[in-house]
Amino acid sequence: MNYTPLDPSVYQNQQAATVLCCNCGVPMDGSSGLVMCYDCIKLTVDITEGIPRESNLSFCRNCERFLQPPGQWIRAELESRELLALCLRRLKGLNKVRLVDASFIWTEPHSRRIRVKLAVQGEAMANTIVQQTFEVEYVVVAMQCADCARSYTTNTWRATVQIRQKVPHKRTFLYLEQLILKHNAHVDTINIQEAKDGLDFFYGQKNHAAKMLDFLNSVVPIRSKKSEELISQDTHTGASTYKFSFSVEIVPICRDDLVVLPKKLAKSLGNITQFVLCSKVSNTLQFMDPITLQTADLSASVYWRNAFDSLADVSQLVEFIVLDVDPTGQRKGKYVLADITVARAADLGVNDQVFYVRSHLGALCHPGDSVMGYYIANSNYNSDLFDSLNMEHIPDVVLVKKQYIRKTRKNRNWKLKRMAREHKEIEASQDYTSRQQKQEQERAERDYEAFLQELEEDSEMRQTVNLYKSSAAPAPDADGEMDDDENENGPHIDIDELLDELDEMTLDDPNAQ
Repeated sequence: MNYTPLDPSVYQNQQAATVLCCNCGVPMDGSSGLVMCYDCIKLTVDITEGIPRESNLSFCRNCERFLQPPGQWIRAELESRELLALCLRRLKGLNKVRLVDASFIWTEPHSRRIRVKLAVQGEAMANTIVQQTFEVEYVVVAMQCADCARSYTTNTWRATVQIRQKVPHKRTFLYLEQLILKHNAHVDTINIQEAKDGLDFFYGQKNHAAKMLDFLNSVVPIRSKKSEELISQDTHTGASTYKFSFSVEIVPICRDDLVVLPKKLAKSLGNITQFVLCSKVSNTLQFMDPITLQTADLSASVYWRNAFDSLADVSQLVEFIVLDVDPTGQRKGKYVLADITVARAADLGVNDQVFYVRSHLGALCHPGDSVMGYYIANSNYNSDLFDSLNMEHIPDVVLVKKQYIRKTRKNRNWKLKRMAREHKEIEASQDYTSRQQKQEQERAERDYEAFLQELEEDSEMRQTVNLYKSSAAPAPDADGEMDDDENENGPHIDIDELLDELDEMTLDDPNAQ
């Protein structure tokens, strides 16, 4: 039997069957099998049923961290991705739908409310996917985390790093403080206390103390020793709790110190002379012969094998006046070798005693300048290494640095950030304690001023620390006029080297510690 195909135009003229919505009566396509239009489905069916519109977030006011159940505390800024992820994890029933979009709705920071706008997709009926948008409000509940709660008990720390340096000044710790602040190495520190000849850093975990120890190894020459103390022990499970102490000792040699090297060590360092100056301190010690400009680096491990002390420190410097400068033409880096004629400032007008010195300060010194140096000929050193030297080759004067007309603290256009730390009281009589505290305060002010002067003089040293703009205007002199020419030829810090002041920054006042 033969069948004659129908004309295709017959199918085109046929119209699709339509049905009326059972809710609003709007005609719609009946081939989908639905009895309700899409708009009515969105109005009558709620795919977000079971998802709460309110929830809570736990927040610690002390450390400003949020609780991520079951027991992890995380740091998250307002309207950050971390906080949004935490809010979505806290929302029950969200796994029943498909999350399309999530964003924050701005609220007042002090309102303790966080609002999140969510867009989700879900199946309302068979073969029908709808998208809905809704808001969830989170109430920030203030509480105290376990770490902060432990800080108010006797068991506040699990590890401590005790840093010591047996020198009569605090310049090393002032510089170390700026390095710690620049690299944010104190972020995990629970507490910082001042102690005799150093600082104590306390940590809640052993790995935090080990991280601090690694940082110290990279910036200063040290040696360390580890000890532990048993706090508690569970006889049933065998679990034990320890307190760990890391004793750190910094090499007792500072920049600009006069040093006599042991003979064997001097030969191993490129056969440098034994009578040298310490020109730089980093994770190694750099020594320089001021007569030949020869330098040598000494690592901390080599130093501690045969430790030695400095012959003289900066507190023993004497002021000299430059009378004549004759450069030799030899140069190494920023140092220029020159024959300099100097006279002690205290001898001017008293006698005509002058000294002929070969020094590395040929690029800085000019006739009439004031320089600081060690007066070897008029000093008595209690050192076996110094006594073993041939005195015929020892100069009468060793120049160290140029003396500038200094700015006062009020006239500086920059300042430093300081770490807040507690002062450990010394048990003694009241009169003795007050007198000792006054002496320590005066010494701290002198050391801090000397450190600021070093920063002004050394541009390489300034690159390793953060300097901030000072909001205080320069103070006028006694006549009420600004003295702009006082430090015209002295060291100064350009405004380009300064950072903007931070809101949480503390003033550079050593008395505020």
